[in-house]
Amino acid sequence: MDKSWMMENRMSREYDVGVESFIHFGLSHAKGSNSIRRPCLKCGNRLLKDVSIVRYHLYANGIDKSYKIWLWHGEDLNSKTVSNKMENTVDEKYEHDNLFNTVNMFQSAHDESCNTSNTFDTMFDDAKKSLYPECKKFTKLSALMRFYNLKVRYGWSNTSFSELLFIISDLLSNNNEIPTSLYEAKKTLGALELSYQKINACPNDYCLYRKEYANSTKCPKCGLSRWKINKNSTKENSEVAAEQMWYFPIVPRFIRMFKNLENAKNLRWHAMDRKVNGIMRHSADTPSWRLINHMWPTFGSEPRNARLGLSTGGINPFGDLSSNYSCWPIITTIYNLPPWLCMRRKHLMLTMLISGLKQSGYDINTYLAPLIEDFKILWEEGVQCFDAYKEEYFTL
Repeated sequence: MDKSWMMENRMSREYDVGVESFIHFGLSHAKGSNSIRRPCLKCGNRLLKDVSIVRYHLYANGIDKSYKIWLWHGEDLNSKTVSNKMENTVDEKYEHDNLFNTVNMFQSAHDESCNTSNTFDTMFDDAKKSLYPECKKFTKLSALMRFYNLKVRYGWSNTSFSELLFIISDLLSNNNEIPTSLYEAKKTLGALELSYQKINACPNDYCLYRKEYANSTKCPKCGLSRWKINKNSTKENSEVAAEQMWYFPIVPRFIRMFKNLENAKNLRWHAMDRKVNGIMRHSADTPSWRLINHMWPTFGSEPRNARLGLSTGGINPFGDLSSNYSCWPIITTIYNLPPWLCMRRKHLMLTMLISGLKQSGYDINTYLAPLIEDFKILWEEGVQCFDAYKEEYFTL
């Protein structure tokens, strides 16, 4: 008997089993319906159809081989199975780390964007869509993230970035997917934006207008108005706050970090790979680190628990020396990381921006309140994280 025929026959049977296994899995999460999305090359999970049609399409068109995590059919993004599939995807499919990082970020953002299904659907398509026909190195989303990262790193103006996108779109072949303006680029990356809270504050730094003061119009301590007073009159502008701050919650960001395989490994470096020979190279070599381990042994026994430092300094965000406007960023340094990474820009975590001409001094405690509340949650209760390196859940 011809060996090639035997091989084809065996592969055909395996495909039959795979199709039926997939349909059974999809139906088990279809909530009583007999319709699931079609993952074939032609439909790409866009349409809900009866399983008989789905089966026909899988045989007629073949399955999309990049669809290894069945998130459109009920697979849990946090599961151990998903983590294994993500690792296999790196080895089998992506020759460039950039593509894997894009998918990784996309998966991490899913939980936060799932309430806006249209945004998530669009981003899912962009994460799979080639930058231009026959392009194997970049997708629309991965290329756009690289460009936007360069914009931020080197301070390109919005106008220059829009013009660059327009020129690149002209240079590439027809039917390329590059947006031609900053507005279109931001719409594409919308689901990946960092969430933040904008909070009004007393000009004298006495209180933040949140919680019991959320609806107050005057400071309960000094009596100053919450709103900016117009220069040419004594009237208040109820749409413009006299003082503001922006808080970027830290807990979701730590959860995201541990979902990344490389980050999850680096966050335990101080316990697993650090040399201990009496030479001080890292914060973990200091007496204060050992003192914390001694005073709180339960905390110290888990190497993934966060060791953080806070710092602040005034900056002029627009780089205009003639302007007296400044703001005060609160930066969190993650000391779990190796010394060559913990001070890298990508790992310095911006937690707050406080506007104002002068530093708050001792009154900075007022502004730190939201951050301290998150720290208390982490310290007293902890949060569940999935460690992509160890492939397990743990309490951070």
